[in-house]
Amino acid sequence: MKARVTVTLKNGVLDPQGKAIEGALRALDVEGVTSVRQGKVFDIEIDTTDHAKAEAALKAASEKLLANLVVENYRVEIL
Repeated sequence: MKARVTVTLKNGVLDPQGKAIEGALRALDVEGVTSVRQGKVFDIEIDTTDHAKAEAALKAASEKLLANLVVENYRVEIL
């Protein structure tokens, strides 16, 4: 089974990398960019056909390793 875990910074957490990307896009004359927030995407293959079991395992992995729950949110999608 294939899944995707998306990790993003919580609202209100400063994002210096996002600001740097935003500045670089403006320097490249990309028009209309008003804000950039960066994050992480993990594409994961898990050896199960049980949707609930896969989701539970990926939530546990996210909370233990993939995301820093103090400053980040995560979303698990079974693809």
